Amino acid sequence: GFEEWSEAEKAARVRRHFDAVARRYDLMNTLLSFGAHYLWKHRAIGMLGLKPGDRVLDVSGGTGDLSILSHRAVRPTGRVVLYDINRAMITAGRRKSTNAATRRQIIYVQGDAEKIAFQDNTFDAVMIGFAVRNITHMKQAFKEMVRVLKPGGTFLCLEFSRPLWPWFRRLYDFYSFHIMPVLGNAIAGNEKAYTCLPETIRLFLLPHELSDIFREVGLSSVKYRLFTNGIAVAHTALK
Repeated sequence: GFEEWSEAEKAARVRRHFDAVARRYDLMNTLLSFGAHYLWKHRAIGMLGLKPGDRVLDVSGGTGDLSILSHRAVRPTGRVVLYDINRAMITAGRRKSTNAATRRQIIYVQGDAEKIAFQDNTFDAVMIGFAVRNITHMKQAFKEMVRVLKPGGTFLCLEFSRPLWPWFRRLYDFYSFHIMPVLGNAIAGNEKAYTCLPETIRLFLLPHELSDIFREVGLSSVKYRLFTNGIAVAHTALK
């Protein structure tokens, strides 16, 4: 069922979750989304309008999918920094054999999204993908992302949401709450982690609610695009 956690307990649980699933994280994402997450990420990065020479910060970048796509857009003179609090996730991404040459070009920094370890106005683009739900103080993290973004820079948030069509939502809920945990147990050996995942998605803000928060923290020209009937949503904005 849905559980309530204290702030300290949430941070500890999130850390344990990603420590446990890091090695199987990419495989599980591909299986659970039937590969659709790659398409969502490609489309979201396309919305950023990156160009060669840009400096990009990938907050809570995990195993690096968004960082790799960004590096292809900003090379040869641009730089991509993957910033994540979980060392197990960073290590799992760095050790992957796919896109190995690109992974060596990415800069990896371990740190807290609520206290980003860079100076003001450093990056041309700042992004976060499928991680906002795991941050304890979401608005504080967004303020930090805006702080390190250059004036005129672009912000991207790619996150899960809820399907628009009622019949599709019911089907998606059945899959999420009954099939995902079984697969999580069979493949990743962690049923609990993949029981919590759909719960956090169900409780998360709707796209228009998240848009309001982006405006509150100082972003403008906020817009979003739904993918796969609203299973995922990409928000973009300007500083």
